[in-house]
This record gives sequence, C-alpha cells and structure tokens, in this order.
Amino acid sequence: MPLSTLTAFWAVSALMVITPGADWAYAISSGLKNKSVVPAITGMLTGYVAVTVIVASGVGALIAANPQALTVLTVAGCVYLMWLGLGILRHPATPDVGNASDSPSILKQYVKGFGVSGLNPKVMLLFLALIPQFTIPTANVSVAWQIVILGLIHIASTAAVYFTVGFSAKAVLGTRPALARGISRLSGVLMIAIAVIMLVQRFAS
Repeated sequence: MPLSTLTAFWAVSALMVITPGADWAYAISSGLKNKSVVPAITGMLTGYVAVTVIVASGVGALIAANPQALTVLTVAGCVYLMWLGLGILRHPATPDVGNASDSPSILKQYVKGFGVSGLNPKVMLLFLALIPQFTIPTANVSVAWQIVILGLIHIASTAAVYFTVGFSAKAVLGTRPALARGISRLSGVLMIAIAVIMLVQRFAS
C-alpha cells in the first residue's frame, strides 16, 4: 500500500480517536477507580481487533446488510453501554476508593473494556464505512489484509490516546475527589446519552 494512503488514513483515524465518546468515558472512569488502566484499555483494544477481523473476513458487511441483525447488535450494544453508565452513576469513581478491595478483578475490567468497543455498533459501522475507502483493489496485497493493516494503524492510535486519557485522569484528578466524582458521573451520563442516540438513530431509520 502506498505510504500516502497509509498517512491519509492515519490522519482521519487520529481525528476520530481524539473525539470523546464511550471509550473515553470508560478510560476516564477506569483511570479514576482502578489501580491500573491497563486491563480496561487492553480490553477495549482487543475489541477493536475483533471488529477488524470481522470486517476483514466479510462478516461485518453481511451484518450491515441485514437490518434485523444490525438492530439486534445495536440494541445489545446500547443496553450494555447503558448498564455501564448507570453503574458509574450509582457508584461514581473517586481516587480514594481505588484500592484492592473495591477495584474489580483484572479479568472483569478487561471484559468490560472489550464490551465497550467490541459490542459498540457504532464502531462496526465506522469501520465498514471508513476503512474500505482506503483499500486498493488492484494492490498486490489482498483487500482483507489491507483492512487488517489499516485496522492495526487505528488500534495503535487508539492505544496512544486512551492510555494517555486513562493515566491523565488518575494523575490530574487523583488529589481532587469532588472533581473526580463529577467527571465520573459525567462519563456515566455520556455513555447513556450515546446509547440513547444510537437507538433513536437506528429505529428512526
């Protein structure tokens, strides 16, 4: 693939990554509540890997072309985001509660992170709409492998931004419990709002 194509995709991908969304909200919440943001963000990155594989294999296009399947995926993903958002609102993360007894297990953090990105229908549709535009059917590399390469570029950008967001949340808000609690609640509201918007858009269409 030409370097110019990879560079252009990276620029578009980076703009998408730095736009706050459900992933940002979970990264911030994890940074405040857990001893480390690594399990949660690793889970989110694995979710992106799964979506990349699904799109590269052609399954993603089949799902997008099937209204019923897409509706089921949308509802499942939105319900999951709402559940996480409500949990954050009920128990807002604060720096002083991020100890070993209150922090969820590493596996639980990982699975939640995977769900935030892997079950997010917006991520699937975004990959289906964006990545194929940067593939070159006449290239020596197959389209499927081009999708994998572009997906990995997006995942690398995502990792850099989300780890920065997670660690920054802990560093900046670590000595400000009241502000941390407010930011945590805002993250929960953001997750719920994103889920509601996706549901409305899906059923309105």
